[in-house]
Amino acid sequence: MAIPSYQKFMLPLLEKVGDGKEHKSADVTEQLSDYFRLTEEDKAITLKSGRSKLYRNRIGWAKTHLTKAGLLETVSHGTFKITEEGKKVLSKKPKEITNQFLMQYPAFAEWTKPAKSSEKAKAPDAVPAEEHETPEDTLDRVHADLMDKFEEDLLDRVKACSPPFFEQLVVDLLVKMGYGGSREEAGKVLGGPGDGGIDGVINEDRLGLDIICVQAKRWENPVPPATLHAFAGSLDAVGAKKGVIITTSSFTRKAVEFAEKIEKRIILIDGSRLPKLMVEFDVGVSPVAHYDVYRIDNDFFEEV
Repeated sequence: MAIPSYQKFMLPLLEKVGDGKEHKSADVTEQLSDYFRLTEEDKAITLKSGRSKLYRNRIGWAKTHLTKAGLLETVSHGTFKITEEGKKVLSKKPKEITNQFLMQYPAFAEWTKPAKSSEKAKAPDAVPAEEHETPEDTLDRVHADLMDKFEEDLLDRVKACSPPFFEQLVVDLLVKMGYGGSREEAGKVLGGPGDGGIDGVINEDRLGLDIICVQAKRWENPVPPATLHAFAGSLDAVGAKKGVIITTSSFTRKAVEFAEKIEKRIILIDGSRLPKLMVEFDVGVSPVAHYDVYRIDNDFFEEV
């Protein structure tokens, strides 16, 4: 049979987790493939990139849409459950759940608004070109939509990691960015609480001409200015004038202002910038598709 659209997966997916218990995404995905009687041939179909299975991709988007509407909630990476609002929907025994049905929820309606430069891009399924767009504009917008979701998922995955793993991730990122010399050398400086909040000291370059203090915080709450005060004060103890604080959360406005005003150079990398850097330097990610866009070479067609 043809693999159902992601909207067709929505109601069965919600029903599968209607017991209120925590469910693993992989388990629910296989239950849904059985529900729709997908054959091995069906499940072997991939996206055009050839890397991801089509049915898994569509089930993933169904889960994303239900989550954005507040009918599902993520418990941890790969685990989710139904919300009280989701239970209310099931109690009304709807015949189907579609995007139009989900528009009654303000959070979902906001998520699907047309993309603007300062707003969240609309849902990836809504990709028809707007009247004012060129094909290149549409490609750029759709790519931005996909990257927004990918970076959100990537950050969720990082947050689900253990503190030691997060510290090693920070090492890998800094080495890929050109600091610390090698992974082995950089890895020696992190691991365990340090004096005044310094998790480690890493070379700025391979020759070790200068050093940078590092602090890795896998937090949910914003990092306050007091944390930066302590970190800045500790730089003198190791003879450093530069530091980097990487967090999975954010920094308060006063913390950012403090970092901008002090003489020491402290770079702040928050949860919105971290996944972007991981993508830029290929840390924990790998590309699955590449599309070439061509233009006519007018010089070639110039006749002498």
